[in-house]
Amino acid sequence: MRAAFYDTPGPAKSVLRVLDVEHPEPGPGQVRVRVALSAINPGDMFIRMNSTPQDFQRVGEHTGRIPHQDGTGTIDAVGAGVDPSRVGERVWIWMAGAGHPWGTAAEWTVVPSEQAVALPDGISDELGACLGIPAMTAHWCLHADGSPRDRTVLVAAGAGAVGHYAIELGRIAGARIVTTVSGPEKAALAKAAGADLVVNYRDADAAQQILDGVGPVDRIIEVSLTDNLELDLAVTGPGATIVTYAAQPDDPTLPVFRLMWSNLVLRFALFLTEPRDALLRAAAEITAALREGALTPLPVHSFSLDDVAAAHEAVENGIIGKAVLDLR
Repeated sequence: MRAAFYDTPGPAKSVLRVLDVEHPEPGPGQVRVRVALSAINPGDMFIRMNSTPQDFQRVGEHTGRIPHQDGTGTIDAVGAGVDPSRVGERVWIWMAGAGHPWGTAAEWTVVPSEQAVALPDGISDELGACLGIPAMTAHWCLHADGSPRDRTVLVAAGAGAVGHYAIELGRIAGARIVTTVSGPEKAALAKAAGADLVVNYRDADAAQQILDGVGPVDRIIEVSLTDNLELDLAVTGPGATIVTYAAQPDDPTLPVFRLMWSNLVLRFALFLTEPRDALLRAAAEITAALREGALTPLPVHSFSLDDVAAAHEAVENGIIGKAVLDLR
C-alpha cells in the first residue's frame, strides 16, 4: 500500500515522502480501516519536528512513522476479540499512531476497535475527519472541571478547529458561549457555529465588550495563554477556570498574586495524555451529537497523498479550516 512516511525530524518538504509499505494486519482488539480522509492537525507538525530515534518503529522494511492521528474510512478486517459484524462499517478515527507507527496518512491503518467510532448514517467523511483531536480536546476542556451547563464560557479563537467544536459542544452542554476572533471572516464562522457573542480581541475595549455582553466568565478555553492572559484576567469571575490546550514558544509569566486573589484555577490539557475514560466519554458524546445533527464541518481543504508536504505547510501557514489528504 502507499503511505506518507518520515524517518527523521525536520521540515515537511525535507523529510516527508510517499512509500510502498506492507499492509497492516489487525491484532487482538484492533480493526483495520481503509482510509478515506486523513486529517492534519498542528500537533502532527510538532511530532514531525520533534521525533527522536526512539519514536520510530519498524514498518515492513522501513523504520520510521506514518503521520496523522485523525481520519475517516471503512473497516475491512478485524482482529481477535472484535465483532466481525464491524467489517464494512464507516468510522471516524481518533489517536491513530499513538504508540505504534500506523497513522492515518496511508491507504490503510490499524487502531484499537474503540478508536474507530461508527459514523451515523448521512454523516460525510469531511465532517468525520474534522473530529478527532479538535472535537475531543474541546470536550475535555469543557468538561474537565465539571459540567459547563449554565456557565459562561469564553472560547479563544472561535474560528479555529478546537474553538469551533468548543462552541458547538458547549452549546449542546447548556453553556453560554462568548468567543474571540481576529477579523470579520473568522467572526462569521464563529457566529455560524452558534456563539452567543463574538468579540474581536484586537479591539481596545474587547474586555469591556465581553463584560457588557455576558458578564464575568466562569471558564476559558485558551489557545494562547502567553498572548491572552491579560484579557483572560480582565473578564474572569472569582473561582473561574482557565484551560489551556496549546503551547507557545515562549512560556507566560504568571502574575501569581492576581491569580490567587480571584482563586482562579489554571489547568493544562493535552489530548494524548487525557484520561482514557474521558476520551471514551468524549467519543460517545460527540457521536451522539452527530446523530442529532448538532455538529458541522470546518472548511475542508483537500490534498492528494503525494502532496502531503504541501498539506503540512498549509497547516503551518495557518490555513482556516481543516487540511485533509483524500485517499478515496
